[in-house]
Amino acid sequence: MTTKEIILELRTKNGLSQDELAQKVFVTRQAVSRWETGETVPNTETLKLLSALFHVSINTLLGSPRQLVCQCCGMPLEDAIISKEKDGTLNEDYCRWCYADGTYTYSDMDDLIEVCIPHMASAGFTEEQARAYMKEHLPKLDYWKRYEQLSDGGQFEAFKRQLIDEINALGIEGMPKVEKLNALVGGYVNLPYRLPSGMQVKFLDDATTYLGNQLPCAFDAERCFGVLANMDFILISTYGKDGADPELVLYKKR
Repeated sequence: MTTKEIILELRTKNGLSQDELAQKVFVTRQAVSRWETGETVPNTETLKLLSALFHVSINTLLGSPRQLVCQCCGMPLEDAIISKEKDGTLNEDYCRWCYADGTYTYSDMDDLIEVCIPHMASAGFTEEQARAYMKEHLPKLDYWKRYEQLSDGGQFEAFKRQLIDEINALGIEGMPKVEKLNALVGGYVNLPYRLPSGMQVKFLDDATTYLGNQLPCAFDAERCFGVLANMDFILISTYGKDGADPELVLYKKR
């Protein structure tokens, strides 16, 4: 699709008139009309406003002339998994697992590789092939080439270690000690928990990236512990295969 077709589709899909769209991105209705006829294209600042308004990348608005790839893990990027800055704008260089709300989540390449291997195995790679591929290609990505410049000097890793210590100090019966916390997007782990009243409640935001891990359950081989946390809370749950029958064990404000 071309830029004119994409803007027209996004505008109509969101129920906006040309006048309403113009007001939201601080241009005239005539400017919107010219975009939709292909006479002109939005300038860079307006593209940023359109990206934030419609929750799509600038690359998408321009008709996807580039194949976006996460510059930390190498994953091909689509709008749904592109990372966000703290102000909610999209960062088209990273996925939401590697860069969460303005923070880089990996400082150790080997840790990232271990997280990626199971996903690559499900796509047909053997563990050896996946590890070899990642070790060859990750150093070529911008994040790892510029790691010293981009990293935060270990502050985020120190925060993760503090969280791990707090979680382990809870002494949850049957749950192994947490050794690592990985970036997890809310939409993938936001399970509905049944309260004593019978109401089902989700505690997470699908659009937010959290830290967490899955651990085996010592007293039931068919269930796992799920650990999720951020600066504000710690959540511990158990669930069956593929998140079935989730039960909330603990929700603690920090």
